[in-house]
Amino acid sequence: MSDVSDALALDARPRVDSNPLEQAGTVALLALAGALQFSIAVAQILLTIAVLCWLGLVVIRRERFEAPSFFWPLLAYAGMTLVSALFSIDPRASLIDSKQLVLFLVVPVAYRFAVGDRGGTLITVVLSCAAASAVFGIVQYGILHYDQLGQRPQGTLGHYMTYSGLLMIVIALAVARVLFGRSDRTWAALVVPALAVAVALTFSRNTAVGVCVAAAMLFTLKDFRLFAVLPIVAAVFIAVAPGQIAKRYASMFNMNDPTVRDRVAMLHIGERMVAARPLTGVGPNMVQRQYAQYRGPDAVKAVNPHLHNNLLQIAAERGLVALALWLWFIVAVVRDLWQRFSSGRQRELAAAALATTGALLAAGFFEYNFGDSEVLMLFLIIVTLPASADRSAAA
Repeated sequence: MSDVSDALALDARPRVDSNPLEQAGTVALLALAGALQFSIAVAQILLTIAVLCWLGLVVIRRERFEAPSFFWPLLAYAGMTLVSALFSIDPRASLIDSKQLVLFLVVPVAYRFAVGDRGGTLITVVLSCAAASAVFGIVQYGILHYDQLGQRPQGTLGHYMTYSGLLMIVIALAVARVLFGRSDRTWAALVVPALAVAVALTFSRNTAVGVCVAAAMLFTLKDFRLFAVLPIVAAVFIAVAPGQIAKRYASMFNMNDPTVRDRVAMLHIGERMVAARPLTGVGPNMVQRQYAQYRGPDAVKAVNPHLHNNLLQIAAERGLVALALWLWFIVAVVRDLWQRFSSGRQRELAAAALATTGALLAAGFFEYNFGDSEVLMLFLIIVTLPASADRSAAA
């Protein structure tokens, strides 16, 4: 009888396809998730390979196009972005900037290849690569003098905001694995301190907010009593943080801080842009070019590349219709993830994705992180993993 049960259990497992395109696409996706911590160029090459493998399977094997339900509002948002670009003050520049929309293909690619246990493997790859990146950032701060606002730790990436944004997401993944995972929990627990230290050393206040929100969400999902840990963590941070680090994070609550005042001014600038062009916005990549025209006397800087707020940036750049579609996408993501978590399916992946979404949204009140290619790709991969795992189980 036991032999029959074992045979049935084996037969119920998702079969691993030996097709070369399947294998190449899977490897490319796993490598892409890891490479995001080090190089956008390498990550984009790997994404291209994964997309080509996926298209090959769709065409050669006549597979049906499949994607999670939240992909459709994201696709509608992409369409409205193109409409906004056409009505931009410089359509050519806006359309060129809209090439980032291609990154949305990460969703069907991850949905196709991250099946079975591959979602867990992908998170392990991300944790390991991020641990190495975090150590390098700590070395930059402690040895290479990346220890001031003008020169912050950024790993091997081009900007400290991208670096801290990626680490923020990985902290959510690591804590979710510690609380909800069934394997590799020790490794996840070991890398959390390095990730947290590296994020703190970037002086990036928005990602600190995101990390706190992610931790709070995960504690709530697991056991509300875990909130007792937070005062201890805060006390340790205050005790050991270098003075300039502590001062930087304390400045969040100082309304006279120049960066805080400038962010308040950007709210007014964004409001004026939306009022002037409510339906289609000023156009993708046009906020910086139009900044001086809408700038008020309260602004600290003469120009900013964006408005440091996801909601405001999307509304000003692409219009209120695009903002509504983006909000529809976020609601669809949260609803999908919550249904999977509350049903008991893929609890680790769903909890990690919920915390990642919370972190992105919280940090996104102070930074336009949805427009950061590396952060966007990792976010889309993570929120797709629970649906992909469920798709495998159903198959």
